[in-house]
Parts: sequence; structure tokens; C-alpha cells
Amino acid sequence: MKFYRKLLPLFLLLGMFSCKVKTEASISVPKEPFLLVLGVAQDAGYPQIACKKTCCERTYKDSNLKRMVSSIGLVDPISNESWIFDATPDFTAQTKLLSSYTEDKSIPDGVFLTHGHIGHYTGIMYLGREAMGAKNTPVYTMPRMQEYLSKHGPWSQLVSTGNIALKTLTKDSTIVLNKRISVTPLQVPHRDEFTETVGYLIKVQEKKALFIPDIDKWEKWERSILTYIKEVDIALLDATFFKNGEINRDMSEVPHPFVEESLYLFKNLSVVDKKKVHFIHFNHTNPLMVEGSDAQNQVLNKGFNIAQEKAIIRF
Repeated sequence: MKFYRKLLPLFLLLGMFSCKVKTEASISVPKEPFLLVLGVAQDAGYPQIACKKTCCERTYKDSNLKRMVSSIGLVDPISNESWIFDATPDFTAQTKLLSSYTEDKSIPDGVFLTHGHIGHYTGIMYLGREAMGAKNTPVYTMPRMQEYLSKHGPWSQLVSTGNIALKTLTKDSTIVLNKRISVTPLQVPHRDEFTETVGYLIKVQEKKALFIPDIDKWEKWERSILTYIKEVDIALLDATFFKNGEINRDMSEVPHPFVEESLYLFKNLSVVDKKKVHFIHFNHTNPLMVEGSDAQNQVLNKGFNIAQEKAIIRF
């Protein structure tokens, strides 16, 4: 026992020199603002409903392989504040996880929504009278998203009963959250059947993070994703599908940048810039979900990162 006690300080010291991405089980929590990966799966989660393929069957044999829907948290330990980006069907578990990094708070100080697809906003239902019965939780939305929530049930009831307080966003206009943190919505092309779609540029003092979980194709955006990657410190980017032909549907109906396409587009980035990229928002068919897969090795060997659920990402 004395031998292990002598080794403990060494283990703690080694932990301090690990990479910038730390899991929930890490020994120390950052004292400065940080990002927390709350989920990594596409809207329908992992496993996905009615899936009998090997990709989902494996999760029934080992529940540890299940993953929550794509979402990130932003935590400011200095002010004891937190915010969540996207309200997924896993909102209950994700807010619980996020609240473990703040004191005496059960829900975040605000919710930022990217768009009106099921994995990105439906979690706000848990703020309603059938569940928590929250009081004026700030929900930041773009204009079409705000109109959709205000005029269509059951979401409109959240507004009329004061469970949520809608906060209007304007593309490229910055919202100041506190003296250290600001957020800017960036509108991106996507299947905007009901609402517009945005990603978010999160600024913490002089550091920046980019969160774009959904976009049709990088080349459809009038802006350069390469320029953004070079200008930010962290980039969490859409990796829904690894390659064409991955699902038994016409994939043009659900356009996303294939990871193979992103790897080709990003190939000339510097080593430093490649390390900024964290792929996220994986469909259940995406082999990046499988630990040790050829796809995972390909991405990692090229110098990029794969977002890991419950991981802390430091600025």
C-alpha cells in the first residue's frame, strides 16, 4: 500500500502533461472556460431506431458503446456559468452531465439552437410543464427558428407559459455572455425546411472555437472553412457520413460533407491547424464510431481528431 501511495504523485504529474482533450474521468477540471463534448451522434442517436445492422447490434451487446446526440457545453468555472449548444433528445442526461461542472445548477444558463431538425432542438420539451417546468430559460435562436417555436405547438406552449425565453440572434452579430465569453452565429447552407441553420463561433477572451455540426457541403458555403480553421483554436465539424454509399438511400437527399471529402479538402493544412479539427455528429453507419476501425486510424494518422463523448476540450 505504501508503494502505491508513493506512486500516486507521479500518476498525478503525468496526468498534467496529457493532451488538451480530457475525459470526464480526468483528475482536474480546468480553472478557465472550456468546452465539454456532450454527445457525438447524428440526430437519431446511436443505436438508431429499427437498425438491425452490425453497427447498431454491437451496442445491444455492450451498452458502453451507445452514444448521445451531438451537442457541446461551454463552461465558465470563474463565473460558475454554463451554456449548451443544441437541445437534443438526450437533453436530460446532457444537462445532468453539464451541471456536474458547475455548483448548485441543474440546467445551463442558456441554450443555443443551430436549427430545426429533430436532434438539435426537441430537447427543450423537457423544460415544459410535463417535465421540469422551467422558468424563463434563455433559448437563443435565429428569426425563423424563433417564429417556428412561437407559432407551432407544442413548442409555443413553452413560450406562452414562460418555460423558455426566446432570445433573437442575427447572423454575424455577436452576443456577449460575460466579460470573457461571446458567441456569434454563422449561417450555413443546409436543408432548411422549417428554419435557417447556423454554426457558432465561440470566443473566450482571445481564443476561438467553431461549432458546425450540420452543413450541406463545404463548397456550398460562401465562406472558406479553411480560413476559419486557420483563424480559430478549435473546430468541431460535421462528420455525419464517412463516404458516399454509406446508407441505402439517395445520399443527395441528406447532403453533408463526407469525411473523405473533408480530409481531401483539409490535406494541405499545417500540422497545427489539422490538430484543431474535431470531427463530430456521426451517423450510426459511420465507421468513425468504431474504436480502432480503419476509418478512425485514417483520420487520426492524418493528424485530425475524433470528438469523444464526455471529453473536455481546453482552449
